[in-house]
Amino acid sequence: MANEAFKNDNNSTGVHPLKFSLWLIIISIIMMFAAFTSAYIVRRAEGDWLEYDLPNILLINTIVIVLSSVAMQLAYVAAKHNNLQRLKIMLLLTLGLGVAFLIGQWNGWAILVENNVYFGGRGSNPAGSFLYVLTGVHGFHLVTGLIFVALTYMSSLKYKVHSKNLLRIQLCTTYWHFLGGLWLYLYIFLRINH
Repeated sequence: MANEAFKNDNNSTGVHPLKFSLWLIIISIIMMFAAFTSAYIVRRAEGDWLEYDLPNILLINTIVIVLSSVAMQLAYVAAKHNNLQRLKIMLLLTLGLGVAFLIGQWNGWAILVENNVYFGGRGSNPAGSFLYVLTGVHGFHLVTGLIFVALTYMSSLKYKVHSKNLLRIQLCTTYWHFLGGLWLYLYIFLRINH
């Protein structure tokens, strides 16, 4: 019965409830990050803003997340063409690149700490706190994306992801591309406004 929710409904003219729910989640995340980046701009204009170099690992992470998005798209294409072996490989590659991204973020935070850029507390500056919040909240959402990819991978092992059952991989691909696009926005925003 639970798997019925993931089956394609080709006879329906409306939007699948799970797709609608995913888009509501994406819109709410967009609104949250719009609020964060707006607050960043307003607070920066007030002065008392610490200027520091962004860790170079953020550029490396940008490349990693773009590659993970490519791997996710290749997984989706493989599912559409019933290339189940390639589907599994590309999902694993997406997982690996997602974990590499998170490790890169952790290393980026370590570099910030080495340069005396901290989150909150005494001796901290709002500039550092904003960077930790922006990257940390994105990292949290990336963890949820990794869980989604892992569950899709587990379903592919049971042959529940294929050309006649694409909803799960469609949802996963949409969310993963969104996370990649969100990171690109954050990276460009930080480069321009830093």
